[in-house]
Amino acid sequence: MTKIAIMGSGSMGTAYGMIMADAGGEVSMWAREPDVVEDINTKHVNERYHPGLELPPSIYCTLDPAEALAGAEIVVMAIPSQTLRENLTAWRPDVPEGALLVTLMKGIEKGTKMRMSQVLAEVGQVPDDQVAVVSGPNLARELVERQPAATTVACIDEDAARLLQQASSTSYFRPYFTTDVVGVEIGGAVKNVIALANGMAVGQGFGENTQATLITRGLAEMARLGAALNANPMTYLGLAGIGDLMATCTSSLSRNRTFGENLGKGLTVEETIAVTKQTCEGVKSCGPILEMARDAGVEMPITEQVVNVVVHGMKPRDMLFHLMSRPVREEQGQDS
Repeated sequence: MTKIAIMGSGSMGTAYGMIMADAGGEVSMWAREPDVVEDINTKHVNERYHPGLELPPSIYCTLDPAEALAGAEIVVMAIPSQTLRENLTAWRPDVPEGALLVTLMKGIEKGTKMRMSQVLAEVGQVPDDQVAVVSGPNLARELVERQPAATTVACIDEDAARLLQQASSTSYFRPYFTTDVVGVEIGGAVKNVIALANGMAVGQGFGENTQATLITRGLAEMARLGAALNANPMTYLGLAGIGDLMATCTSSLSRNRTFGENLGKGLTVEETIAVTKQTCEGVKSCGPILEMARDAGVEMPITEQVVNVVVHGMKPRDMLFHLMSRPVREEQGQDS
């Protein structure tokens, strides 16, 4: 039985911990909140994030990160991306040597413009082939309801990717593996930004034509940035690309879409943050993604306009105006 540590008991951490327990793993989960620990250990439910949905009774939750990490063969990071460096620095002495480090986080670190796998490798002081990524159309609420879903697990070491694949395969959850870590992470980060834009359009009352336009052109931005970073272009036609993009842009369960929708309805960024109970990765990552694109010489007009709204205070209604007033180009053009 594989020993697994889930570092984070939020929506996705709880969902993935449930999956790995259902797959036969011995799962220990770290939480910050005493009530979450109490609920998971005594009631087998995470009332704070997934009220009313039963978890496997085998999952053990603790406030002590060292206790959660003890003996783990797979360590899954399920915390806000901008907190990874600080938390992992504190946890590193307790991370078992040789453990596979896995990120569920879909963000780019502010300041360094590093992908989460890069932060894991640097701070965890492990080689790149000891770091893996999970990304796909995986809305946490549906996962905890055990609705059928698939995902992509990525590691440059194929054996490690297959290990993670087996450790998270259940009758309702089907992982596919790849060695394209860069492609999977870029897809996971960029789709959040496009979902913010799509949500703003929905909040202003625009329909499916507008949404399809944003999603399709957002996919083009994602693929252009991935290509500049030597990702496999086929990744964006799969679960970690168009699959995740569709789910995040169209679902009412999507935090990023909902955040954008509130902006589109007239709330300010600060007001939207105040009513949002969970982390919205696209808000923090849109700036670093745009910086990364500019460094690579890649145009990302939707991302640029999201940054203008979220960071610089532009009105959401002006975002679509600026996008629609861009010069017309060939669809497959590099800067289209």
